[in-house]
Amino acid sequence: MSTIDSVKKKLLLNFLRGIVAFTFLQTLFYKFTRAPESVAIFSKLGMEPWGRIGTGILEFIVSILLFIPGWNWLGSLLGLGLMSGAILSHVFVIGIEQENDGGLLFFLALGNAVICTLLLWQEKETLTAILRKHFQK
Repeated sequence: MSTIDSVKKKLLLNFLRGIVAFTFLQTLFYKFTRAPESVAIFSKLGMEPWGRIGTGILEFIVSILLFIPGWNWLGSLLGLGLMSGAILSHVFVIGIEQENDGGLLFFLALGNAVICTLLLWQEKETLTAILRKHFQK
């Protein structure tokens, strides 16, 4: 891979990380200020307030980990886990559309899950090495 291709790949990965981090960070305001929409969602899940606050803390951690070299894989994995939970919650409990949002939260979760999957795939060598090291003991 040429230097130009390497730079382009790095820029693209940082852009994708930025999308995920931006989405997570902008929802923190709603989670931490007890916005009625967030309270309603987590109440339907039976996880208010601990689920709302805990999810917000995890999303903040993911937003940081995505940009720390050597820890990108963990940020991507945690982000994928959070978004998988959000997608399953929308599909099976709270519904696709919330508070007349036209499904925006659901589709943001889907988009973030896809991006986290792509980012995790880019870190597959790191993740494989960590798993090998852990399970070869």
